Amino acid sequence: MTCNLLLVDDHSLIRAGVRALVSDIPGYTVIGEADDGGQLLEHVLRLAPDIVLLDISMRSTSGLDALTQLRANGCLCKVLILSMHTDPEMIMRALESGAHGYLLKDTTATELEQALTALRNEERYLSPAIAHTVINQALLRAQSGRQPSNDGHNLTARQLEILRLIVRGKSTREIASGLGLSIKTVETHRSQIMKRLQIYDVAGLVLFAVREKIISLDD
Repeated sequence: MTCNLLLVDDHSLIRAGVRALVSDIPGYTVIGEADDGGQLLEHVLRLAPDIVLLDISMRSTSGLDALTQLRANGCLCKVLILSMHTDPEMIMRALESGAHGYLLKDTTATELEQALTALRNEERYLSPAIAHTVINQALLRAQSGRQPSNDGHNLTARQLEILRLIVRGKSTREIASGLGLSIKTVETHRSQIMKRLQIYDVAGLVLFAVREKIISLDD
């Protein structure tokens, strides 16, 4: 089954480049484009894409404001931020606003495919290039008291191991390969981790892992 994508970026050259990359990835097709965040909701309601590739900095309505509006209207499509910004606060805001992944614009075609595959498989994706940045920002927030409230986690040793890998931006396939487990087993552990913690986004998992000293900047 084809996964339909919507491109939202105010640079036509960027959109053309992404469209060209997507055309070489089996199972994905671009069904629409928009050059401003203000058009996002309209396009999503009209085209019903599976995944939106969204830039942050655009002429009138920013990608983050558009994402907030999208979630406020109950739209559940997956959103992959595709941006040149590496500012920690901006990345965290994107994740907290409902983005399912964050990818830098200097990414490779291979990483783009990995990110799209992750979202298609109900996973999150965080570019390895910014994973350390997100962890660092989470640590600063935890130290300042800006952290989620969880009374114990009761995770098994295996779940803690998988949580560390998730926080570092590893995909389900990479985790399965590294630990010698099946993809289905890792997916089950991932689901159980989120259910036990009642945390369903990467930013929240990072904050929790830092607060509980499950992961540190030296890891």
